[in-house]
Amino acid sequence: MPLLVVGSVALDSVHTPREVRENVLGGSAVYFSYAASFFTPVRLVGVVGEDWPEEHTQFLKSRRIDTSGLQVVPGGKTFRWRGRYEQNMNDRETLEVHLNVLGDVAPALPDDFKRCPYVFLANGSPEAQIKVLDQMIGPRLVVADTMDLWIRNNHDDLMELFRRINGLVLNDSEAKLLTGDENLVRAGHRIRELGPKFVVIKKGEHGAMFFSEYEMYVLPAYPTELVVDPTGAGDSFAGGMMGYLSEFGDFSAPSLKRAMAYGILIASFNVEDFSLERLKTLSREELEFRMQQYQRMLSF
Repeated sequence: MPLLVVGSVALDSVHTPREVRENVLGGSAVYFSYAASFFTPVRLVGVVGEDWPEEHTQFLKSRRIDTSGLQVVPGGKTFRWRGRYEQNMNDRETLEVHLNVLGDVAPALPDDFKRCPYVFLANGSPEAQIKVLDQMIGPRLVVADTMDLWIRNNHDDLMELFRRINGLVLNDSEAKLLTGDENLVRAGHRIRELGPKFVVIKKGEHGAMFFSEYEMYVLPAYPTELVVDPTGAGDSFAGGMMGYLSEFGDFSAPSLKRAMAYGILIASFNVEDFSLERLKTLSREELEFRMQQYQRMLSF
């Protein structure tokens, strides 16, 4: 079943301890879309400027990603991010952010996108995410992402958003900030009480935690020796998870757990090269083989 994602489409410049890459394909909606496309057709909504390379659009189309919701603003410039990773490849510093057209244009959905049964609101202002929901017609599953900026500055809009979604994905520091609680178990349950039926807390190299009314569990990260560029790992995780759920249309407890596992594995491939370079060479067969390894690793 089609999966809709609304989020940023960007040109990133990434500094790691070993290498620098300038103006590579990035953005939350891009990483999410590519990861989800291993499982299901994806419809992408975003905004770019005239400096956006057409080759990137054609590349996304080649992956069952419908880009008819990608708006090109005449005379505008695409969202750009520049960041530097520390030696440990976990901590990073944002060096430059240029919102450009991303800060000026509200998301507008093509008519045939409004009936998508599965929706992911990638990181963006809660006001913009709510505007997307106002355009949707009867979605079955809505999951959102957020970040510290919106938690600090847009609290009321965020609380309204939480009451209208089924699931929330955020990282461990954001969960602590949102609740004021350093204990992630308590934080996860407190966030769920704000509205979402389930909450997923990403913990980077330590995997992810899941919270619902009936269960809580932790899935570890896949042990990856080669970490080249962690950019987009969280969005790839969400794309793998939502892509699997959309492919099977099953939101049972076992399905949610398996969906999280696929998200973790796709993220483990994503970090093995810059931008989407590793995912470009990834096959479904290779993904399934790593799933078998992961399952053996977790059984005892």
